[in-house]
Amino acid sequence: MSDPKPVECWLTDMDGVLVHEQRALPGAADFIAALTTSGRPFLVLTNNSMYTPRDLRARLQAGGIDVPESAIWTSALATAQFLDGQRPGGTAYVVGEAGLTTALHEIGYVMTDRSPEYVVLGETRTYSFDAITRAIRLIEAGARFIATNPDPSGPSAEGSVPATGAVAALITRATGVEPYNVGKPNPLMMRSALNRLDAHSETTIMVGDRMDTDIVSGLEAGLRTVLVLTGSTRRDQIDRFPYRPTRVVESVAELVPAVAQLGPPATGPAA
Repeated sequence: MSDPKPVECWLTDMDGVLVHEQRALPGAADFIAALTTSGRPFLVLTNNSMYTPRDLRARLQAGGIDVPESAIWTSALATAQFLDGQRPGGTAYVVGEAGLTTALHEIGYVMTDRSPEYVVLGETRTYSFDAITRAIRLIEAGARFIATNPDPSGPSAEGSVPATGAVAALITRATGVEPYNVGKPNPLMMRSALNRLDAHSETTIMVGDRMDTDIVSGLEAGLRTVLVLTGSTRRDQIDRFPYRPTRVVESVAELVPAVAQLGPPATGPAA
């Protein structure tokens, strides 16, 4: 096997890697600071489609983590990019929050409940039975079904809450129509992030806390992967999966020295 190419770019998950709710995890602020100082391109990825990058930047800053708005890539943005490539200037009925509706508005989509081309489902803390019923009827009438991600649940201060995947399952059971999920573990999310950075998979590392989303999507997109144990997947669960991360660390604090030792980034376009 040939030696791996030098690392030029980094992708990192947010929840479970950098923060838990709004509390910074060990080494997170230093990790992002080291990436910024290194001059290496990086993106913070999240399957959560509720918030805009500006909102997420403010949430990270509250935990002492300084991430530029331009370095945040959400499943809402990836979904908007996907739809813009499929049917530019289209129409959609959206169940979700500002992160999703803003992303769709910015690509020129019209939000409507009258014969939309798509039903787009994302996270919200206030899922409406009326909105779900309307989504079901529109899909039955022929609208295409898109979900920002397949996550069945998400964290909150009080415990788990139902997320996009759980509500999508309800709609699928009612309609018999499966959604196309844009977010992780779909490698499309990784590819869209790589394209945003003009990066190559062979020189990029994905850092995540979930074997079944972050690590598998990084693997399928051709990236090296690092699993951190500050989030969902425990060390004793790793061997249950038929694939392995390139490296396992307790937290991103262990990655700070490696990032700090990086030389200046290579010049010229990505390979």
